[in-house]
Amino acid sequence: MKIVFATNNQHKLDEIRSILGDRFEVVSLKEIGCHEDIPETGKTLEENALQKAQYVYDHYHVSCFADDTGLEVDALHGAPGVYSARYAALEDPNTIGHDSEANMARLLRELGNNNNRKARFRTVIAFIEKKDVCPCGCTSIKKVSQFEGIVEGEIIREKRGGEGFGYDPIFQPEGYDKTFAELGSDIKNTISHRARATKKLAEYLKTL
Repeated sequence: MKIVFATNNQHKLDEIRSILGDRFEVVSLKEIGCHEDIPETGKTLEENALQKAQYVYDHYHVSCFADDTGLEVDALHGAPGVYSARYAALEDPNTIGHDSEANMARLLRELGNNNNRKARFRTVIAFIEKKDVCPCGCTSIKKVSQFEGIVEGEIIREKRGGEGFGYDPIFQPEGYDKTFAELGSDIKNTISHRARATKKLAEYLKTL
């Protein structure tokens, strides 16, 4: 089964492909010829994920899914949340969006010596399944599903580990004494927020 994943992020593609396995052919935006900068203007992860999937469905008429992930830190009232990927850029317009080092630096600076380091990663996947064509031929019939994955943990005080991406070097999942960046992809792909959401997607796909 061929499905479009609305991303060109190679890290995300590798994770998703590893989790879904060989039964599903997951292709990127680039592989279907989509080079547009898909808008993410939602105020929630759910809105952003659906907005991206809807864009691909409307323009390319294929079954597709999109995800949005946020790091929610209790002491920061749930920030950076939906703005996780561009957290530093919100503070400094000269910072390029998706700058992981700058994002982590801002987060650690804002947490400071606060002893409440509790946080969670949350991923929402929106899947739009192309069904049949409307009998009158005016439009296709689709089905929209959403899947959520959450992993609890804490923000450590200094970066550790060289694997992973994003906030992985400063996030230590509950029940482990290593960060995502230290655990490596094999373990991360079994316990991460994205893994948990993707497994729910995979279970659904098996029913099709």
